[in-house]
Amino acid sequence: MTEPDFTGQVAWVTGGAQGFGAGAARRLAGLGAQVAVSDINRESGERVAAEIGGVFVPCDVSDLDDCRAAVDAVLERFERLDLAFLNAGIATGCGLGEDFDLAAYRRAMGVNLDGVAFGAHACFGPMKAAGGGSIVATASLAGLTGTGFDPIYGANKHGVVGLVRAIGEDWPQHGIRVNAICPGFSDTAIVDPLRELLATEGLALIPVDMVVDAFLAAATSGRSGECWYIQPGRPGEVFRFRGIPGPRVD
Repeated sequence: MTEPDFTGQVAWVTGGAQGFGAGAARRLAGLGAQVAVSDINRESGERVAAEIGGVFVPCDVSDLDDCRAAVDAVLERFERLDLAFLNAGIATGCGLGEDFDLAAYRRAMGVNLDGVAFGAHACFGPMKAAGGGSIVATASLAGLTGTGFDPIYGANKHGVVGLVRAIGEDWPQHGIRVNAICPGFSDTAIVDPLRELLATEGLALIPVDMVVDAFLAAATSGRSGECWYIQPGRPGEVFRFRGIPGPRVD
């Protein structure tokens, strides 16, 4: 597959200090883009930005003002924003039973769902004014099916899927395409607590490069409102949602 050419384009990547974000930042830079890397981990984020000849922009994606300030910093530096990868995400750390922790719940919802909503909001004005752009959010297979082992994570990832499908239907009128990627268990730090269990169960982890492939496909598909599922051993593809039943007139 021929990879796209991003020469002259500017990309903003949240959660860019490691995992999918770092992988996407490296790939985009290699394909000609100027990349702004955002993360709360300044040391690692600056390292990735320096490695790719990009710029580090600190951002806590759960904070609306931080997201707005980050986009303003990208525009001040590069004078445009063509692509946003709203990727920052964290594990939940609690359930809804006896282990429920309100602070952990708020933090997980804030990063995983608010981070996409706030990031998209911050991108909307500049992209609309420029005639368009592409936004890709990181959701999860947990946003496409029930996840009894981590209901809070499943809830915020379902929220990302719903948000992307909604604005992905509406925003193309402004030239802005919005899509999501939905990887399964992947070889990133977020699965570290589960690595031993997954190995015991014989479940393969998805390589970061495979997720980045799907991200690029979603970003350049020319379509909007799609959610690309990613599983080991098969290429990333668009998940086909069943339509809801229509009203019945008796």
